[in-house]
Amino acid sequence: MMTNTLKITDTIDELIEKEERRQEVDDLIHKAMNNINSFQCCEGELYLRGSDEYGKDFQVCFNAYDFLDWIDTEQIEYIKEQLIKHIKTK
Repeated sequence: MMTNTLKITDTIDELIEKEERRQEVDDLIHKAMNNINSFQCCEGELYLRGSDEYGKDFQVCFNAYDFLDWIDTEQIEYIKEQLIKHIKTK
């Protein structure tokens, strides 16, 4: 039962490669979209495009119906309130 243990045959290069792949996955999952520069709605999908915290371009795709169903007046007002609080603390 060697689930989270290293095999003796793993080389240093293999371990480094595994760590780099893990980091790439983490980077894909945890991104901050800065500089939103475009959006598009096409065939029921909503796209936001911009760059991440490292300046690399990326996009997020949402189901347009679900997005509109979720983002209603109440959520927009909440976002405005939180943004105002953030601006006042600067």
